[in-house]
Amino acid sequence: MIYPEKIKAKKSEKLIRSLGIVSISIALLLLLINHLVTPYIPWAALANSGIIYIWIVVLYSIKKNINIAGHVLLQLIALSLLVSYIDYKLGMKGWSINIAIPIMIIIANITMLVLTITSYKKYMKYAFYQLVIVLFSMLPVIFITEGIVQNKTLSIIGSSLSIFSFILCLILCIKDIKETIIRKFHM
Repeated sequence: MIYPEKIKAKKSEKLIRSLGIVSISIALLLLLINHLVTPYIPWAALANSGIIYIWIVVLYSIKKNINIAGHVLLQLIALSLLVSYIDYKLGMKGWSINIAIPIMIIIANITMLVLTITSYKKYMKYAFYQLVIVLFSMLPVIFITEGIVQNKTLSIIGSSLSIFSFILCLILCIKDIKETIIRKFHM
């Protein structure tokens, strides 16, 4: 079986630097076109936020030994910031807080649940990320109590699913968690 030739580290660094320069050039060109053609519509800022998001994902993905749960957490946070920024630039209609972020929280929790079920032996690798996602999932509850969210259904579903998913993961992995606690604290 013939495998593709592996790109050497120097070549990959050059490629990343070149693509970074191209991305910066495109971002500046978009800003210039936006300023000259339609300065009253901030579409270049939206496009550039997408470029920044892509680079966050690419640079994180290039790292060796990527933890899938860490990638899920990164996607949740980065996409939440991206949609919030886009919503803000488009006049803060609230769709990011009412719809987009709760849907992303639901998807992240379902992903973490599937990861736990399919690879429950590695749950301890995912536990910290699961806990951070649960804490992040409580933001919609805070938004509800502050009166920021108008459509409470998705926010409640996302936060409830997060708590349910975390408890289910604890139940599925209770034996491993108990062994780890005993081992770590020499009980």
